[in-house]
Amino acid sequence: MAEPTLVDIHTGVDAVFRAEAGRILATLIRLLGDFDPAEDAMHDAFSAALQRWPAEGVPANPRAWLVSTARFKAIDAIRRRARFEAAQADIADTLHGVEPVAAAGDDELPDDRLKLIFTCCHPALAPEARAALTLREVCGLTTEEIARAFLTTVPTIAQRIVRAKAKIRDERLPYQVPAGPELPERLGAVLAVVYLLFNEGYSASSGPSLTRADLSAEAIRLGRVLLELLPEPEVVGLVALMLLHESRRAARISAGGELVLLEQQDRSAWNHTFIREGIALVERALATRRFGPYTLQAAIAAVHAGAGTPEATDWRQICALYAALLAMSPSPVIELNRAAAVAMHEGPAAGLALIDAIVARGELRDYHLVHSARADLLRRLGRREEARAAYTQANALVKSAPENAFIEKRLRELG
Repeated sequence: MAEPTLVDIHTGVDAVFRAEAGRILATLIRLLGDFDPAEDAMHDAFSAALQRWPAEGVPANPRAWLVSTARFKAIDAIRRRARFEAAQADIADTLHGVEPVAAAGDDELPDDRLKLIFTCCHPALAPEARAALTLREVCGLTTEEIARAFLTTVPTIAQRIVRAKAKIRDERLPYQVPAGPELPERLGAVLAVVYLLFNEGYSASSGPSLTRADLSAEAIRLGRVLLELLPEPEVVGLVALMLLHESRRAARISAGGELVLLEQQDRSAWNHTFIREGIALVERALATRRFGPYTLQAAIAAVHAGAGTPEATDWRQICALYAALLAMSPSPVIELNRAAAVAMHEGPAAGLALIDAIVARGELRDYHLVHSARADLLRRLGRREEARAAYTQANALVKSAPENAFIEKRLRELG
């Protein structure tokens, strides 16, 4: 067997970074008690891997090697300071006696990433900062990706993250999954972050790929951990929702990398194991009669998943579920989704009227999907010039290459 080349090693390090950086960082934050030194130590460890792995080979447990190396890098950094507080010296001494990652399987390890999410979602932090901090530090999204997810500016997100990190450090917010009455109180913010993570993986806000399977898989994993920890109806509903959406991943992109709309997808390519599990979880959550928005969204996804063909989709039921969801959780994005469902049930003119009402209020003006949905309904109504203008507007806002290619294809079809 040929020896791995330098290119192979660099590719391997890059793959480990994509797969493990979030969990490694979470462990280092637990050990060091601060975000910035943990980030520095992690990047030092990956730099060491690029230098040493070509000669020594990739270790059997890369994550354990990287955490251990980062730990000693952090100790060295603390001790290099000419003057440091006794508390910092204590950290260095303590780290010498800590074995951060065992060689055993992941199931036997403490879930540092989940602890970090609860820390980032601490009620002492501003609500708008919690999700931004978690997506940046736990999930590894860039500040630009987070800004697009929140429909706001990069400097605004950067300021939120810096202030939140400083507050965690200065007020010594505990790094733990809370117990007792604190757990359900913090759960809503944590579920929101997990779903944001899933959404970025299921429909990437930018980049060459429509999806990022690593992010979606991590969100589902965290959801399952939460489900074991606190099997509340909305936790059940969120896991169901993620599974039902994830079931369609393989059918959403063609062999040539093009976006495939729901009605055109090959339903035999859907993951029917996920569908069965998701529908069972939806029924479980609905039976409690204490469900919330995630369960209703999962119920909508279950109706889609249960239809053997696009024509068999029960759009009347989907419209009713969207109406209930909108009453429970008012949002222009939910209004947009309901408008698309109404267009399928009552015709494109009815859906277009609802979308035009959203646009008239000045909402979602920078959200490319409102313009592409409007363009599609105008196209179906034969209003080609207006459809072309709406597609052009959507194309100016979209950051995902497959979505951009899809819109340009529509523009070509319109001449």
